[in-house]
Amino acid sequence: MDTILIVDDNHAICQALGLMLEINGYQVLTCHTPDDALNLIATHDIDLVIQDMNFTRDTTSGEEGRQLFYALRERQPDLPIILMTAWTQLETAVELVKAGAADYMGKPWDDAKLLNSITNLVTLYKLARTNHQLERVNSQRQVAIADAQLCGIVFGSGAMQRCIDLALQLARSDVSVLITGPNGAGKDKLADIIHANSPLKNKPFIKVNVGALPMELLEAELFGAEAGAFTGANKARIGRFEAADGGTLFLDEIGNLPLSGQVKLLRVLQTGEFERLGSHKTLKVKVRVISATNADLAQDIAEGRFREDLFYRLNVIELALPPLNQRIDDILPLVKHFVGAGFSLSKPAQQALLQHRWPGNVRELENACKRAALLAQSRVLTETDFGLPQALARQLSATNAFAFEQNKYLSSAFERQSHLPAAHAVSPTDTHEAQDVSREDIEAALQQHNGVIARVAKSLGLSRQALYRRMDKFGLEK
Repeated sequence: MDTILIVDDNHAICQALGLMLEINGYQVLTCHTPDDALNLIATHDIDLVIQDMNFTRDTTSGEEGRQLFYALRERQPDLPIILMTAWTQLETAVELVKAGAADYMGKPWDDAKLLNSITNLVTLYKLARTNHQLERVNSQRQVAIADAQLCGIVFGSGAMQRCIDLALQLARSDVSVLITGPNGAGKDKLADIIHANSPLKNKPFIKVNVGALPMELLEAELFGAEAGAFTGANKARIGRFEAADGGTLFLDEIGNLPLSGQVKLLRVLQTGEFERLGSHKTLKVKVRVISATNADLAQDIAEGRFREDLFYRLNVIELALPPLNQRIDDILPLVKHFVGAGFSLSKPAQQALLQHRWPGNVRELENACKRAALLAQSRVLTETDFGLPQALARQLSATNAFAFEQNKYLSSAFERQSHLPAAHAVSPTDTHEAQDVSREDIEAALQQHNGVIARVAKSLGLSRQALYRRMDKFGLEK
């Protein structure tokens, strides 16, 4: 609720103004001296002040109000102040309005005019205060980002900015983070940012794509294996957890981890302990785990493919990365990054890139940019260079339309030159349209155009040869 401070030595005026404002939904504070007003400003969140200009009996100079106004402005320069007095002095009014007074009203006041002024001033004040807070937050964010390691990430959207802000915030802690989002959206980049800005940035950072590992080798890759543990294991090897000891382990496509591997992973997250494959010796490590998946783990849990207890261990905090088609403002900056400074984009190319759904996300966009840079005929890339489906479809459609028109022209020219009988000179258009032309249509057109065949044929949408055939069929004289 917006709060209005009324400063007037007349108690009746404070009561009247206060009642009117409370009826209209405002919270009201009242006081009767300049000192009390300054104390209330210091201790309360006030959105507007209505102040009198004279506070000592029989004083009409307005000097007291003038001093109070400047004291309020010194403490809160943006606070809207409405000055109110029964003794209006033009010079003082002009001076204070120039100094920032929001309004200057005489007593008695007009309720409607005063309420309208208060509504507008409070709205503008709150909007300005919100904008100032946003500017301050953005300034702090820019400083934080300027000092952060962003690992070469390219973005322009607010959605990606929020993801990076959260990643930088999470980097300062050692909690497990689950990054979710579709394939090719850039989950690994967020993992890079988290590690690069963490206290562990100088420690090992080990990445493993769980989805790319064969099931029979997955446990050996994660936890290591002793010599002879499986065919081909000629010597002992350390796993990714041992390699990442003291640092960070990034497990991509964690949803593909089999249940047997999930049990061991849960144990490591809980205790830091595990055994190499083929060994009974317990090893202990301290590793921060960042995981990523494009799977719906909640559904996998419901269907028994993923352990619920492991999910909550991995998902202390979720960092959800939207697909590229929900981060439209990222597309053109990414394209410029991928194609390099030597190329520019045509307007149709920019529109096609922004309209494409990008089911393969950033990875698909990068591949399209590589294609464009390799196949481009000039330094200005067109929509066709990127090989987008809609661009290729438009190109094919235009080619087919040109071929159809060319065939029509060639058929007509051949007919005129060879003087073939009419039955051999039927174009697809004439055949289709002639079926809808009746004897009455032709007779009416002949009468309308005084028997001029060229005009009659044009009005009926037929060639002259087609018109002659129809006239022969209906027994009409040429």
